[in-house]
Amino acid sequence: MRKDSSRRLVLFYFITAIAFMTVYSIGEILAHPETKYSRMFNSVFAISYLAVINAFLFEVALPKFKTSIRSLLKGSLFLLMGIVLLSFGFYGWRAIWVYLGAYTPYTNENSILKGIAIHTQFSIASLIFFGIVRFGYNYYQLRITAGQLRIEKQEAELNYLKSQTNPHFLFNTLNNIYSLSLDKSDLAPESILRLSKILRFMLYDAGGSYILVEQEVKIINDYISLEKLRYDDSLRVDFKQEIDDQGQRIPPLLLIPLVENAFKHGVSETRNHPFVELEIRLQNQELFFEVRNSVESSAEQIYIKENIGLSNLRRQLALLYTSYDLHVTRTEDLFTSSLKINLNSHVKN
Repeated sequence: MRKDSSRRLVLFYFITAIAFMTVYSIGEILAHPETKYSRMFNSVFAISYLAVINAFLFEVALPKFKTSIRSLLKGSLFLLMGIVLLSFGFYGWRAIWVYLGAYTPYTNENSILKGIAIHTQFSIASLIFFGIVRFGYNYYQLRITAGQLRIEKQEAELNYLKSQTNPHFLFNTLNNIYSLSLDKSDLAPESILRLSKILRFMLYDAGGSYILVEQEVKIINDYISLEKLRYDDSLRVDFKQEIDDQGQRIPPLLLIPLVENAFKHGVSETRNHPFVELEIRLQNQELFFEVRNSVESSAEQIYIKENIGLSNLRRQLALLYTSYDLHVTRTEDLFTSSLKINLNSHVKN
């Protein structure tokens, strides 16, 4: 990981040096096209020096000043160091290659000081250029890092919500089986068998991020069958389905909290003619799921207190989709949960 980061920095400084020399040389090449090839060859020596020196300045020298970068003195010292290395140093680097005959000089320099003065303008321009580009690069890297941290935080929160939902779901299911066993019901073995199917689904199918909508419908049917074992024929359950694409993918166990809520907080507390009506529609990636269940008349019918299942579902939807609506209402004898999701509105990570 560290090697990859170092390689990216080396590549960054060489690309920046090439960009600076390209911008700097365009005017000279256009003004003197007859010497364009030798000037381009000269740029190779300038690029190597600019890349190395600016890498040293911004990656080694600058961090030394960062502890007191607000200090005018230390900021001035860093600027002076950069100018010296990029003017005196570059002049010396150029002189070596001129002496060796590999660099073609195009300026008439009568003295070392005049040559350094000419290169000082060049060095200041390159220092500013590299500083601006380095700042932009740092900002871009910070944005990427912040985005990754945000994604990791959302994934951790989503996993936590799922880890809460699954045990909560199993706990309620086990309570159903416990009530059957207390009554010494002959249906207890069948309820355990149905629970094993649900457990198998949760262990092997619900571990991923998405499942087929037909799998979600199947687990809802299994859960309804398990719940119906607790009641006699007085319980009425109606499940309407209108799905144009059974292969559409949704998060696992996303709809179960609404079904579970209908049985635990509605049907189980209704003494006369309990019922649950479910409706699922999926058309053109628009999912509509509604659960209506009987409730007992109460003076507190206006007040709706969301339990863990509904609260977790609401938060999961916020993490997963940008276009959705979860609405719950209660009247004197009816509780309704309505969920609409644009399945094409995944949160972009």
